[in-house]
Amino acid sequence: MKSKDRLRKKYYSIRKKNYFHIKPNYFNSLITFIEKKYKKKYINVSIYYPFAFEIDILKLLETKIIRRMKVFLPVIKSSNLMNFYEWSKEDVLQINKFGMLEPIISKNHTIPDVMMVPLLAYDDKKNRLGYGKGFYDRYLKKYLKKYNDILTIGVAFSFQKYHNLPVSNNDIKLNYILTEKGIF
Repeated sequence: MKSKDRLRKKYYSIRKKNYFHIKPNYFNSLITFIEKKYKKKYINVSIYYPFAFEIDILKLLETKIIRRMKVFLPVIKSSNLMNFYEWSKEDVLQINKFGMLEPIISKNHTIPDVMMVPLLAYDDKKNRLGYGKGFYDRYLKKYLKKYNDILTIGVAFSFQKYHNLPVSNNDIKLNYILTEKGIF
């Protein structure tokens, strides 16, 4: 089994080399899934602002389901914790200490119904290889105890699949993985 750091370098390189622009129809299987699962008027969905050859999840904002969503982006706090704050395309963003864009904190944070999670690699068991800082794992470990119905969906290209990722006790499995081939 390769170390996580070596896998991170390998899959960042693979993603960069094989990156392609997606169209809004990338999200068709997700939209069908969400429409069947959630009957309430608004769904709180956390996304991420794409960075370093990540899937351009902002294309989701061009789909019809967006009318039923309240969109949230992560904000990294100085204590290396993460929370999610409401955001729309017209809102101003700021650059955080990692060089990523995040909303300016103006209201209370929200616990999302659905979390769209970035990743470098995934496997058949829905394990995720992230960037190594543990923000999503710490967040989920904290909130899944109280809000066990948070739906986590890793967002990736199908070529980011690895046969068997190394996992630790701190790693949280995702509920689903979304690729250009569908949601599983």
